[in-house]
Amino acid sequence: MSKRAGTFVTLRDLIDEVGRDAVRFTMLTRKSDAQMEFDLDLVVAQKRDNPVFYVQYAHARCRSVLRAAAEDGSYGAVDAATLSTAALDSLSADAEMALVRRLAEWPRMVEAAALAREPHRIAFYLADVAADFHALWNRGRDDAALRFLQAEDVDATRARLALVASTAAVIRSGLAVMGVDPVEEMR
Repeated sequence: MSKRAGTFVTLRDLIDEVGRDAVRFTMLTRKSDAQMEFDLDLVVAQKRDNPVFYVQYAHARCRSVLRAAAEDGSYGAVDAATLSTAALDSLSADAEMALVRRLAEWPRMVEAAALAREPHRIAFYLADVAADFHALWNRGRDDAALRFLQAEDVDATRARLALVASTAAVIRSGLAVMGVDPVEEMR
């Protein structure tokens, strides 16, 4: 918006251009009393610097891993009830433990954000969860022992699938708090 030039963009125009979810998430990354600069190029970019893309991409990756495990069939049922009984003692890598610790913060994060009336905390937290998940994903690309699906170690795979399912659940829950839809796969 430019007062001097007399130009402005309405919220409807912005939503039509980039979508409801991108606008909501971006607006909720700022404190209510902070000035906001809406970078249209950043919001439509599919890269790490775009927080809504980065969080939704983490959720899509989680769903992709769970679909691959279900299609493989070697790891048993890939549902919340079955994965909740997975033995998590095989999770020991630094990146796995960082993600576990981050996910354990979720209930306190929601409470703190609600008490302080600061929804931007949820957006920042989700970006941190996404960063931890992507870091674990990338380590798995470099070190085969850290890959989520391990055909030779079903117990470790089930523990990792439980971690992936938990990550997806927390991201989905956080996005729901913000009124943003999670994506199942990236286009």
